[in-house]
Amino acid sequence: MTPEQLSTAVRDVLAAAVDAGEVSLPDGVPDRVTVERPRNREHGDYATNVAMQLAKKAGANPRALAELLAARLRAVDGVTAVDVAGPGFLNITVSAAAQGELARTVVEQGAEYGRADVLTGTRLNIEFISANPTGPLHLGHVRWAAVGDAMARVLDAAGADVTREFYINDRGAQMDKFGASIMARAHGRDVPDDGYHGSYVGELARAIVEDQPGITELPEDEQLVAFREAGYQRQLAEQQRQLDEFRTRFDVWYSERTLHDGGRVEHALDVLRGKGHVFEADGAVWMRTTDFGDDKDRVLVRTDGGYTYFAADTAYYVDKRERGFDVCIYLLGADHHGYVGRLRAIAACAGDDADRNIEIPIGQMVKILDRGEELKLSKRAGTMITLGQVVDAAGVDALRYSLCRYPADSPLTLDVAQITKHTPDNPVFYVQYAHARLSSILRNAADLGVDRGELDPSMLNHERESVLLGALAEFPRVVATAAELREPHRIARYMEDVAGTFHRFYDDCRVLPMGDEDATDVHRARLWLVDATRVVLANGLGLLGVAAPERM
Repeated sequence: MTPEQLSTAVRDVLAAAVDAGEVSLPDGVPDRVTVERPRNREHGDYATNVAMQLAKKAGANPRALAELLAARLRAVDGVTAVDVAGPGFLNITVSAAAQGELARTVVEQGAEYGRADVLTGTRLNIEFISANPTGPLHLGHVRWAAVGDAMARVLDAAGADVTREFYINDRGAQMDKFGASIMARAHGRDVPDDGYHGSYVGELARAIVEDQPGITELPEDEQLVAFREAGYQRQLAEQQRQLDEFRTRFDVWYSERTLHDGGRVEHALDVLRGKGHVFEADGAVWMRTTDFGDDKDRVLVRTDGGYTYFAADTAYYVDKRERGFDVCIYLLGADHHGYVGRLRAIAACAGDDADRNIEIPIGQMVKILDRGEELKLSKRAGTMITLGQVVDAAGVDALRYSLCRYPADSPLTLDVAQITKHTPDNPVFYVQYAHARLSSILRNAADLGVDRGELDPSMLNHERESVLLGALAEFPRVVATAAELREPHRIARYMEDVAGTFHRFYDDCRVLPMGDEDATDVHRARLWLVDATRVVLANGLGLLGVAAPERM
């Protein structure tokens, strides 16, 4: 019996009590009843405080309401005991057979187990990284590359319709400086002081000249554009390649140029004018963002008639909402904290609810230590440490898991030596090793000719089995909570708990027969439980974009 099934049972008995006139609920029976695993197993397998939550609405004493529901719950198939504790807690114990059925549910659902429906019907746009296509992705992008992708996976698992979006900042002065830097290197000249000085610029110049031998013969203004565009395409392709290798994917690569070329900026300004938040002053066009908490009003059109970056940001938000997204999530680094107020003001000026339609999580900085030294320098990119270099040092799995394991809003220091060592005190190894060990048990069973056959769930009655089943039952709730709170680190911490619970189960419960011993229903039932645990760990690792190895 899963927590969801028991939650439905509690709701059903509550509805039956209302229908029988035993309980009055003016607002009706709640759609969902929370059922959780108690910390103390002496309090039963599950607990709910639904009686305490509804007592006031029902005009009843909480404990009396709990006693009424307990009497009905005791008649539910699979429930062996219901106790009322304290002011009105319901502590519920289920039979081994009812609880053991979870092993079958998990194995049969496979990759679908753990998926929830708490965000079904919600369209989410999650934008992260959004780097200029003027250089390699660097250390500052590493955290959101892992956490943003994991967050999107978790949101998808919770039922949301998720679009991962990368905003390409491919317009403006920085692009021209990028082109001028490449052109200078192609001619053997020094890069302008305000240009791009990394060694990758020289590599781009050589590659472009080799591909387009006549480019250096073009008139200078045409050369600048040609180098800029060729460098842009090559650098964007390199960013995409690195992200692909890091298992971070995007559904949409959105070019800033399309906002301007497609008239989206003008359209957004018309929308905002219609909302009454655009005004003219001092020869410029402004948006009155101070009406919604921003520290100052923002210029949309400068006195020379040019659009500001803020105008593009505004148009981009309006464009997202007009594409049908209910919630726009912007994952920003700590150096962009000042954008929070203005982005919320944009949403409010567009007529949206800034507390519902837009979210701006801020990710703190990450330090990477290698051989005791902080990674600061890169031979390839001057003073820039690239995403590729960090991956080369730590590996995709160790890096992704370690970055996702902690709340993104807290500063983080990772030591390559620690996150790559093959010892139980390394969380990523601990979880991956548990999955490999589970896979090994199943292989050994096949080698011994032990088929798990049909599950007799009543055989899973050992205390360790009950605890492990309870842990597996929590997975859908953990996924739902991680999605609602936008906290994928909850998945990592949960998997570590499951891995530890499995190891304790395996220490006390023999899964395979010894020597000439015949396989029993107990052995077969435990194989179901082993496979179910393997499924949960594989699914959890998948939500973080981390491999689930079958051998280590």
